[in-house]
Amino acid sequence: MTREHPTVRPTDAASIGDDAVDSALPTELLNLPWIDAHNHAHTLSWDDRERYALAGCRAMLMVASGYHWTPYKPVRARDVRFLWDDAINRRAAIERNHFFEAKLGLGIHTGVRIENPDTLLDAMGDYCGLDSVVAIGETGVTPTQHVEGWALEKQRAVVEAQMALAADHDLPVILHTPNQTVNDGGRPYRPELGIPGYEKTPGLGTEPVIDGDNPALEAVRIDVEAANEVGLDEERVVASHADANNIEYLMEETDCYLSFTIGHSWLIGVTPADVADAIDEYGPDRIMVDTDCANVLRTDPYALKRAIFELYRYGIDADAIRQVVLENPRRVFALGT
Repeated sequence: MTREHPTVRPTDAASIGDDAVDSALPTELLNLPWIDAHNHAHTLSWDDRERYALAGCRAMLMVASGYHWTPYKPVRARDVRFLWDDAINRRAAIERNHFFEAKLGLGIHTGVRIENPDTLLDAMGDYCGLDSVVAIGETGVTPTQHVEGWALEKQRAVVEAQMALAADHDLPVILHTPNQTVNDGGRPYRPELGIPGYEKTPGLGTEPVIDGDNPALEAVRIDVEAANEVGLDEERVVASHADANNIEYLMEETDCYLSFTIGHSWLIGVTPADVADAIDEYGPDRIMVDTDCANVLRTDPYALKRAIFELYRYGIDADAIRQVVLENPRRVFALGT
């Protein structure tokens, strides 16, 4: 008996043919550059930032301010400004060391109450004129705060003022959309220990300042209303941390972009499969992906590169993947040009 192949046992090649496999693989995805539309990479280690470069990162938007890095709560306005300045001072060195483009988003996060936020808003206009600042945020109304609550109307006023600045300076806004956290096993952890992988003191969350059955979604609705109130076009709003709770509203009732945070899927439960489902349902035109990597979280600098391959495995074609991970953030944030 004559065999077509020298192997004793049947092989994949005998079943489908080597040529069929080789010609079908989108090898361009191996070298596809990508843009991380939201992270805090300036707080990471040098090695983590190198991992971004090794994985093909073309550009990133580093959100300069976050209440996690302030020394106490509530937060003084000048501490937030020091966070802005630190990121500005280090940004160019990060580019020199790692060869990707690194730009900044500056904003007032409402995850904690800020004392004297008007002093920050007064200064923010000058910061918006810097070439390194390409977005305002992350910001947005949050239902609960850390340590001390912040009244809803005062939060909204701060968010609305930032959106007005974005409109005045023709900048996009990174919107922090609240999520419900999850854990891997479905069994709760000891409350006094908090969530492994998230270095935030447990038990210091305040009661919600938004009533109703779905405060997280209501917060997003309030943010979109604020953008409309000050004349900021909805397509200049990028809703980060998109999830099943807000996708339908944002895609069907607004013109906002959605950015799916996949750098810590174990925490918020969003994975590349959710991104693929959204592309199937709504197309790739208003969808992005981000890692939200930060030094208070167990996060993965390789997450976005892995997502490129996962999206293809889930049936998304290479052109749509390129649009989601590169072209959309490039256009909205003027990155990686």
